[in-house]
Amino acid sequence: MKSVLTIVSSLLIILYPLGIFFGLSYFEPRYLAIYLILILVFRFTLDSSKRALLGRKAAIVFGFLATVLVLYTLFSNRLDGLKLYPVIVSFSLLTVFLFSLFSPPSVIERIARLTDPQLPPSGVSYTRNVTKIWCGFFLLNGSIALYTSFYASNEIWVLYNGLVSYVLMGCLFAGEWMYRSIFIKPNIR
Repeated sequence: MKSVLTIVSSLLIILYPLGIFFGLSYFEPRYLAIYLILILVFRFTLDSSKRALLGRKAAIVFGFLATVLVLYTLFSNRLDGLKLYPVIVSFSLLTVFLFSLFSPPSVIERIARLTDPQLPPSGVSYTRNVTKIWCGFFLLNGSIALYTSFYASNEIWVLYNGLVSYVLMGCLFAGEWMYRSIFIKPNIR
């Protein structure tokens, strides 16, 4: 049952931009902010592994920023706060990944050690470089999301934050996996 709830909560997060876009036809922004509150509470109470991966401090910062956006939207009834949610997600992830470079192990190393606890030094170096690449991705993604929040139409905002950013993330993930499978794994150990 928990896995079904995890899938549902993941879909609600992924479909967030579409929910906001189509929700605007029927509801004021302040009511859509309640949708965001429910998703966040549902997601963070359900999935403690996300809190563990992000770290307690990062989860608190993310929760605080999300709360500020929700409160801003509830009281102002403006769409800006809801459109900034993808921005805080990207910049929160950037912060987590970036700080892990200064306080090892890096996020990608922690993930790699789940399948290979005896990661060799070359693997540690490789995962550190992959973490840097993800930092660059989250910086670029957050910047584009910020731009679309203020300077693009709602349609462009939904297109980027609800589709393009996920496609880019998937391409980076798949590209790194293929590179690692073809060039790195055969040369390790």
